[in-house]
Amino acid sequence: MKDNLTRSLTRAQRSFTAFTTGQKVVAVLGTGALLLAAFMVFSWASKPAMTPLFSNMSAEDTAAVVEELTAQGVPYEIAGGGTTVMVPQDTVYETRIALSGEGLPASSGQGGYSILDGQDLSTSEFQEQTDFKRAMEGELSRTIEGIDGVGTAVVHLALPQKEVFADEQEPATASVLVSTSPGAALSPEQVQSVVHLVASSIDGLDPDRVTVADGAGTLLTPPADSAMGAASTRAQQVSEVQDEMTRRIQATLDRIAGPGNATVQVTADLNFDQTVTESTRYEPDPDNPPLSSSEQTETYEGAGGGLGTVGGVVGPDGQMEGTDGTVDGASSYEKSTRTQDNAIDTITEVRESAPGEIDKLGIGVVIDSGNAAAIDPNQVQQLVAATVGVDPRRGDTISVSSMPFDRSAEEAAAAEIAAAEAADAKSAQMTLFRNAGLGLLIALLVVVAWLKSRKKGKQRAEATTYVVEQLRADAAARAAAAQQAALEAQTPAMAALAQSENALTDDLRDELASLVERQPEDVAALLRGWLVEKP
Repeated sequence: MKDNLTRSLTRAQRSFTAFTTGQKVVAVLGTGALLLAAFMVFSWASKPAMTPLFSNMSAEDTAAVVEELTAQGVPYEIAGGGTTVMVPQDTVYETRIALSGEGLPASSGQGGYSILDGQDLSTSEFQEQTDFKRAMEGELSRTIEGIDGVGTAVVHLALPQKEVFADEQEPATASVLVSTSPGAALSPEQVQSVVHLVASSIDGLDPDRVTVADGAGTLLTPPADSAMGAASTRAQQVSEVQDEMTRRIQATLDRIAGPGNATVQVTADLNFDQTVTESTRYEPDPDNPPLSSSEQTETYEGAGGGLGTVGGVVGPDGQMEGTDGTVDGASSYEKSTRTQDNAIDTITEVRESAPGEIDKLGIGVVIDSGNAAAIDPNQVQQLVAATVGVDPRRGDTISVSSMPFDRSAEEAAAAEIAAAEAADAKSAQMTLFRNAGLGLLIALLVVVAWLKSRKKGKQRAEATTYVVEQLRADAAARAAAAQQAALEAQTPAMAALAQSENALTDDLRDELASLVERQPEDVAALLRGWLVEKP
């Protein structure tokens, strides 16, 4: 085994020595690349899969856990900005149980309602109130930290003592300090969730008295009664209305003119005045019976009795002028009066208008005349008006124009993107070519080495055959010469000498044959040295 290894190393050394300088450099680089690739593959295959052991830990808990893992010899990784410790997946449960037995992480079982576990009959009222406030602060902090994007949260509560005989109580207040994860920010909806979460957890806490701030000191919940808070709320509401209408109109225009061939701007005037309207209506109900009813009838009847009546036209002196002067006959009179008080329903309506109603809209649409010249602006105007509900009675205006767009910026950006994509494609192509060339070069080196080894093996076989043939020819010549000398001398002494020479020749031949079989490379090298030596 040792002789084979020595011969292999000697062959490799001689083969490397026979290379040119370029071949030596390529062989060294190829061997280094193969070793590096094998090392990377081995490292990747031998690296264990990591899984979180504990998450959302404080810096003190992380330091204690890392120290214990180092003492136990467990490999670990730190992630999540120092709040998460990861260990190999196959040992996570054993490690977690072992650390829990050591009381780690230390703050995992502290805070929150666990503070109230130590209270007994000797606890004072002040201590009870303080512990209750600390417990609520801890529980709220943990709950807020469960929101996506929140790293840590600190809650402070101001709960005034309730006065029994006081007419007015001091209101409860709360302040929340949140630290977001790197690269994350709380949205307005998340801030409102934090506000209402805290307000709903404390009895008598008004959401307007909850203050939320971030780690940079930015106030996320400005007071609702302040000018800044009101202006911010109104501006946000106006922006949301304008963005929603712009999105709806732009989606319609993109379907008509194509993406990038039309643009729209919407200006909304909102009314933030809160008004209350009260109206009263009186309507009779025919189904209800009348409240009161009275009826009066007056009748008169009488005979003529020779009395005459003057007929004709009333004259200037108030006397009747006629032809006759008397009328015979009876007279009658009848009068009826009915009074009824009906029940009347009274309807009182109180309407309170919410702030944020749209007072007026201004919409401007511009269509690219170069790419969408066939589009009728009047039809676009009617379509946009129907999409967002334009009302001319309240003063809404809409304008649709067609003009060429300046696309120099878009073309420059497209050219830069195309150049970047071309550069990336070229880089990927060059990387592919380099890897393919390196692989081809390594394969070529392997083939060349294999061919050279075959050629050297063939040369060794030829040299061995040549040496053996030469030795055999030399031995035959010597044997023939010895026999000839023996025949000529024909003396006992000469016969014995010839026999000894023949025996020595046979021994030498056997030894040389054995040497050729054991060390064919050395014999071939020796023969090459003899052949190149000058006489």
